[in-house]
Amino acid sequence: QAQLVESGGGLVQPGGSLRLSCAAPGNIFRYYIMAWYRQAPGKERELVADITPSGRTNYKDPVKGRFTISRDNAKNTLYLQMDSLKPEDTAVYYCNCPSQRLPWGQGAQVIVSS
Repeated sequence: QAQLVESGGGLVQPGGSLRLSCAAPGNIFRYYIMAWYRQAPGKERELVADITPSGRTNYKDPVKGRFTISRDNAKNTLYLQMDSLKPEDTAVYYCNCPSQRLPWGQGAQVIVSS
């Protein structure tokens, strides 16, 4: 069964940076749009950003100018560079393929706190 494995989360102070990675199945990754989502405590999971196989990106307003989504098609890996982090970015971050709706991975916990 297709598996998504997120990594790179942690505790960071406001204004800091983190880089998340997501290993995805190759038969899915190279052909489809991939996305990062997040779920904050007590809230529903929400889309953060997505990227086409050719590298075209789309960001939701709360992260525009601070987060950068990228992908390495040769490594079947999705990335999320998060800069200028804010406490409201605290959440569990997940990757997925919006059109294929793969089983969710364990996610990467990001805590932004002083």
